[in-house]
Amino acid sequence: MNFYGSNDIFQIHRATPSDVVTLARLHVDAFNETHGPGPSYEVRYQQWNQIFRDKSPSWFCLVIKTQSGDLVGFAKGQPYDHSDHADYRGELNKIYLLKKYQKMGLGRRLLCQCAEEFRKLGITSFLLFGDAINPSNEFYERMGGRKLYAQNGAFHGGYGWDTLDSLIGTVNQRSNLT
Repeated sequence: MNFYGSNDIFQIHRATPSDVVTLARLHVDAFNETHGPGPSYEVRYQQWNQIFRDKSPSWFCLVIKTQSGDLVGFAKGQPYDHSDHADYRGELNKIYLLKKYQKMGLGRRLLCQCAEEFRKLGITSFLLFGDAINPSNEFYERMGGRKLYAQNGAFHGGYGWDTLDSLIGTVNQRSNLT
């Protein structure tokens, strides 16, 4: 799917094994921008290679690509079947966008496309777990995410979407940007 953001044309598509090298680099760069130093490129490369080698049909990874072919954001989703927050059937366990590309509507597009991918998997609700003090938390709330609290009442950075309808409706309304 092509769309405009600022003056650039972007495309969101499912990641493929040919994206592993650039996806691993993007993962390192975006993680470090968000959280500080983390796992190395070699570690991320091994992780992504393993994920694609397993070939499980129950997960997806979407990437945002610039017109020149650079990856600038990604999200990975999978089924969720833990007893904590058992009402949620999907988990968005990674979502990153390089800071240079934030505040352009790309995160919204990516999150909405993830909702569509969950729907394709027969999943009608999802959650994500992040950092409780991450500036992105405000974004999740604006996008309709509901704060999830631990049994002791503490907030640890989890957000849930009980239905995908509002997110899918947003991506369908915005698809005329191309």
